[in-house]
Amino acid sequence: MTLPFTRWPDDFARRYREKGYWQDLPLTDILTRHGDSEALALIDGERRITYRQFRHAVNNLASALQAKGIKRGETALVQLGNVAEFYITFFALLQVGVAPVNALFSHQRSELNAYALQIKPALLIADREHALFAGDDFLNTFVDQHRSVRLVWLRGDEGEHALEAAIDRPAENFIATPTPADEVAFFQLSGGSTGTPKLIPRTHNDYYYSIRRSNEICGITAQTRYLNALPAAHNFAMSSPGTLGIFMAGGCVVLAHDPSATLCFPLIHQHQVTVTSLVPPAVSLWLQAISEGAGNAQLASLELLQVGGARLSATLATRIPAEIGCQLQQVFGMAEGLVNYTALDDSPERIINTQGRPMCPDDEVWVADEHGNPLPRGEVGRLMTRGPYTFRGYFNSPEHNASAFDENGFYCSGDLIAIDEQGYITVQGREKDQINRGGEKIAAEEVENLLLRHESVIHAALVSMEDSLLGEKSCAYLVVKKPLRAVEVRRFLREQGVAEFKLPDRVECLEALPLTPVGKVDKKQLRLWLAERAQG
Repeated sequence: MTLPFTRWPDDFARRYREKGYWQDLPLTDILTRHGDSEALALIDGERRITYRQFRHAVNNLASALQAKGIKRGETALVQLGNVAEFYITFFALLQVGVAPVNALFSHQRSELNAYALQIKPALLIADREHALFAGDDFLNTFVDQHRSVRLVWLRGDEGEHALEAAIDRPAENFIATPTPADEVAFFQLSGGSTGTPKLIPRTHNDYYYSIRRSNEICGITAQTRYLNALPAAHNFAMSSPGTLGIFMAGGCVVLAHDPSATLCFPLIHQHQVTVTSLVPPAVSLWLQAISEGAGNAQLASLELLQVGGARLSATLATRIPAEIGCQLQQVFGMAEGLVNYTALDDSPERIINTQGRPMCPDDEVWVADEHGNPLPRGEVGRLMTRGPYTFRGYFNSPEHNASAFDENGFYCSGDLIAIDEQGYITVQGREKDQINRGGEKIAAEEVENLLLRHESVIHAALVSMEDSLLGEKSCAYLVVKKPLRAVEVRRFLREQGVAEFKLPDRVECLEALPLTPVGKVDKKQLRLWLAERAQG
């Protein structure tokens, strides 16, 4: 069985092969290339797993899958956290040609049911540590509702569903059957913060190129020790260059269950971590911990901190080299494909003030106005892109694809960007993150970045709230070091030279901003709070 997905046109595919972007290798090559190496691949708590042990565990699980009748071309729904079993499962499924959807560990009933409805999985792999699977009530209901599921394995189960038992059972006559390199390897989740994420089919060819090129730009080698503190299934943590890039190079991945300073600082020191990735809210917490007495002595081995997932303000960016004591690399990417990096040898000004430039010479990126017409360099508009690792359509979503792509196959990500003469991108916000205040458009991120310049502001989020006269007004949610009144906030913004219509109509101070499962500010929740208050 071959999973349906929107392919690249033949002339594009031919060109990408001729230029070496597509090498027609399965993603399993990332692991099998290391053979019986005794180099350390994974550190998960007290567990130390070499590449030889890693490969054997993968083959054991793959063999067990085949023995249970799981076939190439089928799909799986996986929900595992930042544990070694996540990677063992991922590669085992690739070895037998089964395409997984890797749900985030924070996902609940609605997400899992929605994914199952879309892919009709033959297999469910989850974790008894997750509240949904602590007992069997949800599991039984899920299997009853999704009759395609023939096999269930659970990490931490002591009975018939034990995942660890399948991993420990020696492989018998195992022969790998990965899907062809130009077919779907697995499904990524779109990064939208509203609704159920759409599914992004990623092929072996396109995803492997993204990983290889990321390694080149980021200087990843067999000596790299990478701390993975973001959700294991998140695209940033998987491939930019992420854990898969580290495995490809023969380096070592250290797992952390969350990005807190209290957990990560000792891990970095203990395992001499050289590279890690964070989202901006986590960066703020690290800087706060350093300033409140933790210091940065435990971070001495850290050479590179990648920051992505959301716009990093220049204020925070400037503090990273000085206070954390390592190089900063900005990453602006998307699970749909396109990845932009600041280069390791870029000037400090570029690294602080831009989100880098596309990593591939054949990344076609341009800026469109609201009617789809190209805008000149330097002007802000909608990001449009296509290339050798940018997908050509969401899975089974013809209506959405009709609006997400233009007639030439360019994907419109919803990001608002400007591109300078050297091709560097600055992210100005999101189309859906614009506030229309009586016909005046406000880019939320612009105001948020200005708010972060205030010495008392730790986090800032600007969201729209309904208004009967203007249509929308704005509310600034702030996390502050000391109390701030709305009048002080507006006076500060005026001092920054911002237009009056961009000043927040309302200011709320919170102890913490709500976050989505991948660590971005959950503006949907903030808007919900405003709506509930208006009704109350």
